[in-house]
Amino acid sequence: MRKKYFLFLILLPFSLVFSQEQTTFLGIVIDSKTQNPLENIVVSIQNSSVTQLTNTEGRFKLQSSIKGEQLLLLHSQGYKDLLLKIKSNLGQEVNLGILQLEDNFSDETPAALITLLESDLSDDNSSSEMTAGLLQSSKDAFMQASAFNWGQARFRVRGLDSENGTMMLNGMVMNKIYDGRPQWNNWGGLNNVLRNQEFSIGAAASNYTFGGILGTQQIFTRASMYRKGGQLTFSGSNTTYSWRGIATYASGMNTSGWAYAISVGKRWSDEGFFEGTNFNAESFFISVEKKLNARQSLNFTGFYTPNSRGKNSANTNEVTELTNEKYNSYWGWQNGTKRNAREKNVEEPLFMLNHYFKIDEKTNLNSSIMYQFGKVGNSNIDYQRVDSPDPVNYKKMPSYFNSLYAKDHGEFSGAFIPDYENAEKNKIAFLAHSQIDWDAMYRANQKIITNANGTVSGFEPMQSHYVLYEDRTDDKTFGASTNLNSQLTANIFFDGGITFRNLKSHNFQYLTDLLGGEYFEDIDPFYKGNQAQSDLQNPNRKVKEGDIYGYNYNFLANTIDVFAQFRFSYNRTEFYLAQSYSMSDYQREGLYQNGLYPDNSLGKSQKVNFENFGFKGGFTYKISGKQLLFFNGSHLTRAPSIRNTFSNSRLNNAVINGIESENISSAEANYVYHSPKLKMRLTAYYATIKNSTKTTFFYAEGIFDNGAGYDATDAFVSQTLTHLDKKNIGAELSFEYQMSSTLKTTFSAAYGDYTYSSNPDVLITNDANTAKTDKPSTFDFGKAYIKNYKQAGMPQQAYSLGLEYRDPKFWWLGANVNYLTDSYIDISPVARTSQFYINPANEFPFPEATKVRGDELLKQEKFNPISLLNISGGKSCRIYKKYVGLFASINNVLDSTYKTGGFEQARNANFRALNQDISSGNPSFGPKYYYGYGRTYFVNLTIGF
Repeated sequence: MRKKYFLFLILLPFSLVFSQEQTTFLGIVIDSKTQNPLENIVVSIQNSSVTQLTNTEGRFKLQSSIKGEQLLLLHSQGYKDLLLKIKSNLGQEVNLGILQLEDNFSDETPAALITLLESDLSDDNSSSEMTAGLLQSSKDAFMQASAFNWGQARFRVRGLDSENGTMMLNGMVMNKIYDGRPQWNNWGGLNNVLRNQEFSIGAAASNYTFGGILGTQQIFTRASMYRKGGQLTFSGSNTTYSWRGIATYASGMNTSGWAYAISVGKRWSDEGFFEGTNFNAESFFISVEKKLNARQSLNFTGFYTPNSRGKNSANTNEVTELTNEKYNSYWGWQNGTKRNAREKNVEEPLFMLNHYFKIDEKTNLNSSIMYQFGKVGNSNIDYQRVDSPDPVNYKKMPSYFNSLYAKDHGEFSGAFIPDYENAEKNKIAFLAHSQIDWDAMYRANQKIITNANGTVSGFEPMQSHYVLYEDRTDDKTFGASTNLNSQLTANIFFDGGITFRNLKSHNFQYLTDLLGGEYFEDIDPFYKGNQAQSDLQNPNRKVKEGDIYGYNYNFLANTIDVFAQFRFSYNRTEFYLAQSYSMSDYQREGLYQNGLYPDNSLGKSQKVNFENFGFKGGFTYKISGKQLLFFNGSHLTRAPSIRNTFSNSRLNNAVINGIESENISSAEANYVYHSPKLKMRLTAYYATIKNSTKTTFFYAEGIFDNGAGYDATDAFVSQTLTHLDKKNIGAELSFEYQMSSTLKTTFSAAYGDYTYSSNPDVLITNDANTAKTDKPSTFDFGKAYIKNYKQAGMPQQAYSLGLEYRDPKFWWLGANVNYLTDSYIDISPVARTSQFYINPANEFPFPEATKVRGDELLKQEKFNPISLLNISGGKSCRIYKKYVGLFASINNVLDSTYKTGGFEQARNANFRALNQDISSGNPSFGPKYYYGYGRTYFVNLTIGF
C-alpha cells in the first residue's frame, strides 16, 4: 500500500505539469445563414497535426501544447475556410464562442463550366486539366488563377500535361492505361457531387497513392459526406454549351444507417462559340452508403455521362484570312441543319463498391472494386477514288496556284511562277463553298434514274464513295485497390496501398453512315492486290452500316501499383518518405490479317513487360504558426503508355524497337505565409522527363530518296521519336491580401522555362515498302536537332492581378487582369534531321541549302502575348427559407483575338519544298493554329433547399 502511495506522489507532479502544458480551445460552429450547428467541421491549428471534428451540436474541444500565437483553421466542403488568430495560455481553457461559417455556393465560379479547346478533346489530350477540371475547393490564389483565368489560354501548371498527375476516385486511379491521362468527358455535368476532394501539388505527400510530379487529385463520393439537402442549378453560356440544368439531392445518414446522394443533369447547344460545334450531354449519378456497424460501411457509386461534341478545326493563316477566327471546316449544311463530320462521342458508365473499415481509432482500411465499360468514338469521313471532301484541301485554296514553281531539266530551279487567274478562281469557289458539301457526297453515292423522256424519276443507291465512320475504342476496365492509413505513434503515420487494374480495349473502325449508298469496299485504294486488303481472311468485303472494317484489334493490359509512405510530424518539423513499385504488361491481339503485314498482324503480339520504382520525400519546417518552409523531391521510372509502345497498332503487332521506361525527377522548394489578412506562397521547381517515346502519322512529300527503292519520294509515314527528354524549370507566386473586411486583392505569377533537353532519334516507317522484302520498312533518320527548342502548347509565363469586393449583404464583384506570354508552336522533328537537307532525287545536299536560310526556316514561331480582362460577380440570399445564389461572369471582356496553340505541318519534308512554299508568301502547307474564345459569358442560378 505504501508503494502505491509513493508511486502516486511521484506521478502526481508530472501529471500536473502535463495538464498545465496544454491549452484547451472550446467553441461552437454554426451555419451563418441557417444558424444551425455544423457537424464534422475540421478544426485544426495551422501548420500542425492538432485536429478535431465538431460533434452533432457543432461543438469542439481542441487541446494543444503549442506555445505562443497560432492560427485556428475551420474547414469543410461547401463552406469558406475560417482562419482565426489565437493565443495559447497553457493550462487554461479558451472559449472562442460561436463561430459562423459562410457557405460557398455564391462562389459558383466558371469551374462549373469546363471549357476545353478542340486540341484538349482530341485523343492526344495533353493539357493539364488537373487544374482546370475540378479545383473548385482550392483556396490558393495561384491555383484559382490557373483554373479560371489562365485555363482559356491553355495554361498548364509547371508546363506538365495531365499524365504527370494522378486522378483518383475513392482510392482508385482513374488515369487511362492507354495514354496515362484521365478521360475528362467521364466527369462532365457532375460538378455538384464532385466537390469533396483533396489535392496535393507536385511531389507532396498523398495519403492515397505515390502520385505523379504534377500532383494528386482524390475525389470522394461517400454518401454520408454530402451535406443533407437539395440543389437546383441552371446555367447559360456561349462557350462549349448554351444551357445547363442540374438537380442534386443528398439524404444524410438516417437512423437506420442509410445515406444516399443523387444527381441528374443536361447540357446542350446547337452551336458553341466556334462554328458548327454542337454539344449534347446528360449526366446521372448515384451514391448509396450502408453503415454496417460503428466501424464499417459499404458505399456504392455509379455514374453515366454520355456526351457528344462537335470538334473544331485548326486552320492556316490563309484560311483564317479568307474567313475568320471562328471558322470551322468540319461542318456543312444538310437539310437546313449544320452537320459536323468530326464528333467525339463518349459513353463510359462506371460502377464502384467501397468498403470503409475503421479498425481502431488510429487505423483505417479502405478497399474498392471498380468496373468501367463503354465506348469512345471519333467520327470522320472516309472516301475512295474521289476527291477529298475537305473544303480546305490544299488543291482548293488560292495558294495552290500562287505557289507554283518551274522545273528546269528535271531539277527544281526555284523560279516562282504564280498563276493569279486560277488562284482567283479557287478563292471565289472556296468562298462560295467553304463548308463540307453533304449533298454532293450523297449524289456521288447514288445513281440517277431517268424516265423514257429523259427526266429524273429518282435515285438508286450504289457503291458508296463517301461514308461516315468512327474510330472506336470500347474499353472494359476492372480495378481493385486497398489503402491502409495508420497512426503508429503520436508522431509517426503510415500510408500504404496496392492497386490492380485489368484492361481489354477493343479498337476498330466502325461504319456509321453510308451517306445514301448501298455498301462500301473494305480495301485501301492506295495499294494493289493483297496489300489493299484490310483482312486477308475476308477479302473484298462489302461493308454496311454497323460493320467493322479497316482495322480491328484488342489491347490487353495488366498493371499493379504498390506504395508505402511514412510521415513524421513534430511541433516544428514534418517530413515523409515514400516508395512505389509497379508492374505493367501490354499485348496487342490482332483480329484482322492485314494485307501489308500478313505475318505480323493477326493474333497476339509478344507481351511487353515493365517494372518500375519510385522514391520521394519531403521536409517541412514550421517557422511559426504563420510561416513554413517545405521541400519535396522525387525520382521515379514510369512505363510508357500503350499508345507509345506499339509503332502502328492499327496495322501490325510491331513493338517500338528498344522501348524503355521513362525516367522522371522533380524537386521543389516552397515558402508559405498565412495570416487572417495575408496568404502567400512562393515556389521554385525543377522537373525532368527523360527517355520518352512519341509516335505520330502524316503524309510527307520528298521524304525518301531513290536509293530506298521507291517509285515516288512521297509517302504516308509514321514517325517515332525515342530518347526524347524534357526539362521544366520555373517559379510560382500566390498572393492574397484582405485589404479590409470587404475588399481583397490577389496576384498570381508563373514563370517557366520548358524546353526539350535532348536530340531524339527519329524512325520513319513507310508501310508501302513492306512488300519489298529486300528493303526495310523502317528507316533511321538519325537525330532530330531540337535540343533547347521550347515545348509547345501553353504559355510559359502568366500573370494575374485581381480585385474583389464582398458586401456584408452577400453580394460580390471581382475583376482580373491577366497577361500570358512565351507560347510556342509545336515543331516538326523530321524537318530538324540531317535528312531534311538531302535532295531525294540524287541523294546530295541541296546546293541552295545554306545554314542562314535553314535557321530562318526552322526558327520556332513564338505567339503574340495574350491580355485578358475577366469580370465576375454574384449575389446570394434566402427566399422562403430557400438559398438562392446568382453568379455571372464575362471573360475576355475586350474581345481579344489570340492563338492558343498550333503545329507545323510536316508535309514539306525537305529543304527545297519548305523553302519554296514559305518563299511564295502564301504557303499551301503553312502552320495550322487554334484560336481562343473571344468575349464569352456565363450565368449560373443555384437554388438550395
